[in-house]
Amino acid sequence: MGENAATKHQQAFELGGGFAPQGPSKCFDDDGRLKRTGTVWTASAHIITAVIGSGVLSLAWATAQLGWIAGPTVLFLFSFVTYYTSCLLAACYRSGDSVTGKRNYTYMEAVQNNLGGFQVKLCGMIQYFNLVGVAIGYTIAASISMIAIKRADCFHEKGHHNPCKVDGTPYMVMFGVAEILFSQIPDFDQISWLSMLAAVMSFTYSSIGLGLGIFKVAENKKIKGSLTGISIGTVTSSGSTVTETQKIWRSFQALGAIAFAYSYSLILIEIQDTIKSPPAEYKTMKKATMISVVTTTIFYMFCGCFGYAAFGDMAPGNLLTGFGFYNPFWLLDIANAAIVIHLVGAYQVYCQPLFAFVENTAAKYFPESKFINHNIEIPIPIGGYKPYKLNLFRLIWRTLFVCMTTVVAMLMPFFNDVVGILGAFGFWPLTVYFPVEMYIVQKKIPKWSTRWVSLQILSAACLIISICAAAGSFAGVFSDLKVYHPFKTMY
Repeated sequence: MGENAATKHQQAFELGGGFAPQGPSKCFDDDGRLKRTGTVWTASAHIITAVIGSGVLSLAWATAQLGWIAGPTVLFLFSFVTYYTSCLLAACYRSGDSVTGKRNYTYMEAVQNNLGGFQVKLCGMIQYFNLVGVAIGYTIAASISMIAIKRADCFHEKGHHNPCKVDGTPYMVMFGVAEILFSQIPDFDQISWLSMLAAVMSFTYSSIGLGLGIFKVAENKKIKGSLTGISIGTVTSSGSTVTETQKIWRSFQALGAIAFAYSYSLILIEIQDTIKSPPAEYKTMKKATMISVVTTTIFYMFCGCFGYAAFGDMAPGNLLTGFGFYNPFWLLDIANAAIVIHLVGAYQVYCQPLFAFVENTAAKYFPESKFINHNIEIPIPIGGYKPYKLNLFRLIWRTLFVCMTTVVAMLMPFFNDVVGILGAFGFWPLTVYFPVEMYIVQKKIPKWSTRWVSLQILSAACLIISICAAAGSFAGVFSDLKVYHPFKTMY
């Protein structure tokens, strides 16, 4: 299709109120946008990048709080619920008909077209609060991994008994600077290479964590841990003794950590919007979800269970940075470097929907503003790439956003607590409630029918789990704040 034909097609798209003429086209999809090129494998890479994040490293700790029976059981149940509700959500990518209906480009748009009213505002608040929280959580996790590299080298040189104290603030700033640069990539379609790289990195460090766990179990010549989890009276690595009340709070916090490890529903619609059709997008997305959830669950089971088997009640909050392992130090360095690279990519995968929402909203309210809508083309002299389109509003707003998340991470650098809070707040509304309610509307499921009742029971059970997880995580924050000084985070 030549340039003139493309221009005519775009004019028809605009005159038609946003929908181009339905018909075969080599360059455009049925909504007038450029042909999508995503496949089951690119979608799986996006999902794995989003799912196997820093959450995997807290699973040994979470399993230690719950024990050998409840730990693996809860992991499996979360994986099943995530897969099932993700399939419900995938069916809501198009409103009306799952194959030919109007596309929803974002999670919020799907809620608007299926549920409408106050629920849209509620969804937006929760979704974007969660995305901001994830950005903060990833900044904390990346800085801890950078510090771990520094400390591992220090322990190797000076011995394991040296405290090797390191200030975390400079490392958070370094991560923030990297994210300012990467955040200038305009949209989701252009970061598939970053997703692929991040997915490889996530397998790298998860495999190293798993391998070290297996090695430690072999070295111990026994499997540590108990059926019911950490014992009352155990002295933790921070020096506190686990009381009956703390045992309950820590178990609840573990639920939040596991929920966080599976939280990606909030960007599923955006990932689905990159997939080409035919076949219908929801069919491809179901396959991608199955591949991703099975892959991540196997990893999670291994990492959580072998980490617990290796350390028992003393399983560290972060498997690769809590210094349950000291050697081989170079392998720990590789694993933590892989975590940092992965988190650079995962940060972008999570923040792109938020960036797009703010920029689209600004363009809608100020269509004549050159500051918001004008792109400055900067030629790229090497590799034959198209000119980079610099947008001043994008440059300033995204930079300010990254600076804000970095400052908040410095103020509240509690990895396990932040992970638990994010898991608790995001899991029920975004992974369960909205997908269930949208699916009921989309498929016109009658009230009080067996299927309707079953879906509501699932939703209610997950709500109770989320409330417990939030309570446990806030209890952890209050406990940590008692001994904390802002901007003086020493590890």
